[in-house]
Amino acid sequence: MPGIAMFCWAVVTALPLLWAVISSFKTDDEILNSPWSLPASPQWDNWARAWTAASIGRYFLNSLIVVGAALVLTMLLGSLVAYALARYEFRGNRLIYYVFVAAMFFPVFLALVPLFFVVQQLGLLGTYAGLILVYTAYAVPFTVFFLHSFFRTLPSEIAEAAFLDGCSHGAVFFRVMLPLARPGLVAVGIFNFLGLWNQYLLPLVLNPDPDRYVLAQGLAALSVSQGYRSDWSGLFAGLTIAMLPVLVAYVAFQRHIRAGMTAGAVK
Repeated sequence: MPGIAMFCWAVVTALPLLWAVISSFKTDDEILNSPWSLPASPQWDNWARAWTAASIGRYFLNSLIVVGAALVLTMLLGSLVAYALARYEFRGNRLIYYVFVAAMFFPVFLALVPLFFVVQQLGLLGTYAGLILVYTAYAVPFTVFFLHSFFRTLPSEIAEAAFLDGCSHGAVFFRVMLPLARPGLVAVGIFNFLGLWNQYLLPLVLNPDPDRYVLAQGLAALSVSQGYRSDWSGLFAGLTIAMLPVLVAYVAFQRHIRAGMTAGAVK
């Protein structure tokens, strides 16, 4: 029974993705008149048109810049905070940890208005830096929560041996503890990438400059413009281009994701 349920879930999840990819190689007539058939001849110009004429290439680059920088900051700050909370006892330790946990459950849309004015007063509205900082603040609580258990279960003897060898606290973290937590780092890094890459609400409010639209904003604009022009093939090509990094990341790192989740569960 569980196997049947998983198979049904896989079909429901994969079928729309496969249909969108196939439709990106069709003509508009084939999409409307033969939606479930294979393309008679692959239309590669759909992808070229979406990349250049529909500005998907520019949106793609904007997303790479914002998500890449935010991911680096998130992993650095999140791992530092998680390590400090997991390995050092100090007053307010548990309180700080529970504040990060509570932040995971705070609805983002409730903070949009004050967040908009804060970013505006800092002069970062519609800038890469503004989105990067907000993305980082958005992803750090989950990163701390996820990595906290990994750092708590790492053997203390290794850290003590490193201290005896003359390592500083920073050296122990970067050279000893961080490599030991690699399964958790890879897993949470992939989850953060998927969440930030697909983020739409935050850039919609904080990124009004069309030249700096991220991919989710660009696809929303593309769906309106291409819909009015009835360029459905270009729209599906743009959607497929947007999906590719997510699919490639998951396929390339699925083994690491499973290892990270298993390591956290076992420990």
